[in-house]
Amino acid sequence: MKSIIKRLSVFLMAAMMVALVGCASTSKQEGTGEYVDDTVITAKVKAAILNEPALKSSEINVETFKGTVQLSGFVGDPGSIGKAVEVTRGVKGVQNVKNDIHVK
Repeated sequence: MKSIIKRLSVFLMAAMMVALVGCASTSKQEGTGEYVDDTVITAKVKAAILNEPALKSSEINVETFKGTVQLSGFVGDPGSIGKAVEVTRGVKGVQNVKNDIHVK
């Protein structure tokens, strides 16, 4: 009976280790917690851009990976590019902004 309990406990420990390693992040892949954080940052940036009357938010795309926000899309004038970057940098949690917005 003790042998079965010992084997079962070893199996459970191994399963827990596999589960923990599976949720860890790598340089090219986010962990579960980081994905949730990035989703929240993306939503906050989209809301901030939407609340900025000078920007057409439907033409600006926002993606976040490990705190780095990438802006892409099109705007009508060069000033809007700077405004979008400024608004994005003002959002809590944004560590870096990559700007790939172009003028139509």
